[in-house]
Amino acid sequence: MWFLFVCAEEEERELGRQQAPGSCPYCAGKVQALDVERQWKFCFLPICFKVKRKYLCTLCSRRLELCITS
Repeated sequence: MWFLFVCAEEEERELGRQQAPGSCPYCAGKVQALDVERQWKFCFLPICFKVKRKYLCTLCSRRLELCITS
């Protein structure tokens, strides 16, 4: 188990930022959409790539979650 912990690692790379619609519910600041690519490696061999979008407030730097109400 210890060997797996030493060899496994995760890298995160920012792909781009853009203005997102809406405002922060905590401080009413502007929201940015941040595209991030995650790469998992096992002993320097890439295993998988994932591209995700995160939402951040420009004033308070909080990570915001998208809530969809129906």
